[in-house]
Amino acid sequence: MDFTLLGPFEAHHEGVRVPLGRRRQERCLLAILLLDAGRPVPTARLADLLWNGAPPAAARSTLHTYVGRMRAALRPYGVTVETRHDGYAIDGSGHTVDVREFLDLVGQAAVTGDPGEQLRCHDRALALWRGPLLDGLADEALRDRLGGRLAELRLTTLEQRAETQLAMGLHERVLADLTPLAAELPGRERLVAAQMTALYRAGRQTEALELYRTTRRHLVTELGIEPGPALTTLHDRILAADPRLDRPPSPLYAVRVRGQWLPWTIGGHPALEFCNTYAGWHRSPAVPGSDWLRRYDTLAVWAGHHDLADDTQVDRLLKEAAARPDEAAAALDRARAFRTALYACLTDPADTRAFRAVAAVAQDAARSAVLTLAPDGLAQWRLAPGAGLDLPAHAVARTAADLLTTPRRLTLRACPSPDCGWLFLDESGRRRWCSLATCGGGDRVV
Repeated sequence: MDFTLLGPFEAHHEGVRVPLGRRRQERCLLAILLLDAGRPVPTARLADLLWNGAPPAAARSTLHTYVGRMRAALRPYGVTVETRHDGYAIDGSGHTVDVREFLDLVGQAAVTGDPGEQLRCHDRALALWRGPLLDGLADEALRDRLGGRLAELRLTTLEQRAETQLAMGLHERVLADLTPLAAELPGRERLVAAQMTALYRAGRQTEALELYRTTRRHLVTELGIEPGPALTTLHDRILAADPRLDRPPSPLYAVRVRGQWLPWTIGGHPALEFCNTYAGWHRSPAVPGSDWLRRYDTLAVWAGHHDLADDTQVDRLLKEAAARPDEAAAALDRARAFRTALYACLTDPADTRAFRAVAAVAQDAARSAVLTLAPDGLAQWRLAPGAGLDLPAHAVARTAADLLTTPRRLTLRACPSPDCGWLFLDESGRRRWCSLATCGGGDRVV
């Protein structure tokens, strides 16, 4: 079964809604157990929660009756309610609970250093909230006791997502996400700071300053405090039109092409450049902002920059991505998965699983490739428009296949520094380290 608690309390089995009983207290009991699915909840705590701190003398026997009816209703769906010590527990396997999904996604976002993956986790986590916890079932007092931590974690996630979006240059999304919440959360200074920054980057300096004044008025009037130093400093920087606020800091070892930040060319081959990042591969999971492959527009421009697509094709890709953002996001996910397999294939010839993944994409690319005559009189392979939004990844796959089938593949090196891992071709056979001194290796020769 699938249980949803972040909003109205509902249950579904194979897509069909399942009634959860008529008695409010029985439904509350089930919800409380689901919040701690897999862990026992003591009978005394259940009674305290259900009767708001004043349980009747017959609370234990009433709870036993509720649990009996609950077991009978849930048994056909494979959900069991177990008696454990002096309490009850919902079996934690075989069903989903949106609260657990939310916590798992927030945890995943916390351990990844890739802003794009962080943003995807936060988006999915926040999308699970369809309203207040147990909306229409729990009163405010019970909701505060059960979900205070969850509500705070949701707000923290909103703040972290907004800051990640700003770091990625997505101030338009910050405004779209936060503007509806501004009136509800005037005291969340991190959210206010993110919205002020987004307004400033959108050319709305006056609105950013007005938002600060509104927030300060609320803090002084309602709480008797002044805004914190971070918000005050941001206000002063906006007043002074600090140019550093105009956009997120540019990454190291990057170039600006058609409005997109791309990593320097250091690998000597498009397939290797596709794998490399601003701060090297090994550091990517640990250094926020080190990965360049975060937006489909960047991928399309990168393909043009490396002559894997001509200007007309890049323009078409950008227009298609703007018209069909969901399809562009899916194509970007496929490109990222392909890149992971490609890096593994290039660095470990024995990884047959990675090779098969790369070969599958290369074979798909071969089916849409056409041989064309360039202005210089040389023939060249190009991908037909039928490749769609997958054209950049397919173009990389073609070059990767060419590399894997030639002796040049034997000259491939990965910088051995644990802080790097950049890929490069070493046809001299003398270099071990990459050509940039990002890891301390520099141009060391062995």
